[in-house]
Amino acid sequence: MEQRIANRLKVVDMGINTHQEPVVYMRDDCHVCKSEGFSAASRVKLTIGKKELVATLNIVEKHVLAEGQVGLSRIAMERLSPAPLEEVEITHPDVVDSLSCVRKKVFGNALSEQELEEIILDISQHRYADIEIASFLSVCAGSRLNEAEIIGLTKAMVKAGKHLEWPEHKRVFDKHCIGGLPGNRTTPLVVSIVSAAGYIMPKSSSRSITSPAGTADTMEVLTRVRLALEDIQRVVKQTGACLTWGGAVNLSPADDLLIRIERALDLDGEGQLIASVLSKKIAIGSTDVLIDIPVGPTAKVRNLDDAQRLVSLFQNVGRACGINVRCIITDGTKPVGRGIGPALEAKDLLAVLQNQQDAPMDLRERALVLSAHLLDMASDCGFEAGLELATAILQRGGAYRQFMRIIDAQGGLKSIPNAHFQYNQATEKRGRIIAIDNRKLAKVAKLAGAPFGIGAGLQLHSNVGDSVVAGNLLFTLYSDSKGELEYALEYVQKNPDIFVIEEN
Repeated sequence: MEQRIANRLKVVDMGINTHQEPVVYMRDDCHVCKSEGFSAASRVKLTIGKKELVATLNIVEKHVLAEGQVGLSRIAMERLSPAPLEEVEITHPDVVDSLSCVRKKVFGNALSEQELEEIILDISQHRYADIEIASFLSVCAGSRLNEAEIIGLTKAMVKAGKHLEWPEHKRVFDKHCIGGLPGNRTTPLVVSIVSAAGYIMPKSSSRSITSPAGTADTMEVLTRVRLALEDIQRVVKQTGACLTWGGAVNLSPADDLLIRIERALDLDGEGQLIASVLSKKIAIGSTDVLIDIPVGPTAKVRNLDDAQRLVSLFQNVGRACGINVRCIITDGTKPVGRGIGPALEAKDLLAVLQNQQDAPMDLRERALVLSAHLLDMASDCGFEAGLELATAILQRGGAYRQFMRIIDAQGGLKSIPNAHFQYNQATEKRGRIIAIDNRKLAKVAKLAGAPFGIGAGLQLHSNVGDSVVAGNLLFTLYSDSKGELEYALEYVQKNPDIFVIEEN
């Protein structure tokens, strides 16, 4: 009992945002540090009543905290929810045995389904430090996971979270795009069209990993996407669909923890990508999933061989996990739509839904093709009949009305914000645009502040195949700060090959 009392300190909110990694702050002369042998970067366990949390220790100088106090970062405060100056017990955490499995993978050995389950369970329960998650992701990147490991990882990610079921519906539909194309915000359009046709589509989406915006980022510009499980069920019951952020519920809890580190590493490994996508589909109760795989020299998937490998893996993993997966390989040679960034992409998808004359036709056509495939999967009507139905639903306003029903059920439509600063980038050449580097274009939008700056990003005025003369605008850059705008423009100036123009 004396040891437990000696290891108690009064909690102070440091007000420091450490993202999703809990951090604890202790004085360099703290008696707990000395008695337990803690040092900077040690992992420590915090206990208040029945709540436990493992955090990384930072050491601060004496003037930062009073004697007998311990500081917590914002995420640590949220998870422990202590009262002001409530005492917390600080001890060594339990040994994380699954880290030995990570080390096993470092040396090139395959992991069993049980070992993957242990790793994912520990990650989802916040027992891994960020550097340990980064190690796991790195040793699984590329093609380092075999098919059996990807199946095991997918099942482990599903098992670690909750699972929605739709007993009144035999089939539940979903779609996902592998990504790599700036502006390719087809999901809200497809969900609106397919659910307007009478099919169930509870769509849970991720935030951006390596792009300037994810579907959840764009939808959050328009409405509430942080829905509890009971809200998801209510919205789907009312409308037949939803457009939510998966990280707000415990469907695949390890996924968002992994995504946060993937974003920092700018890494999206093959096995992790498949497991991430399919685990969320299974967790939300989907039975039939369409996977869009864009292929292009600067897309996420560079060539047809890699795309065919992904097709095989997606279908085999889906079959092993009990869901039907159809993959389609699409054009990934150029950006889609005009807006790149959450608010700008939101404007594009509304323009398509409202059948505005200036709506981006490439975004519209991609959404119709994807919708046609899903309608064919649902009714075996054939692609052409599916395309005809999808087009009619969009042109006659059915998709927009359905979209607004979903928006209203999720909390209503928000006004779209505008960025504070902008810059028009023109060309000095005369000729035809023969290529755009998708990765570099996306980086420009991210350097301008997207996706965290909602209005940040860029709007395309010219795309591949367009003829231009000197003075024609290529894009307008938007940012919420002059510093980010200048940072992005500096990158543009150092990378003149973002737009490749064949001069006349």
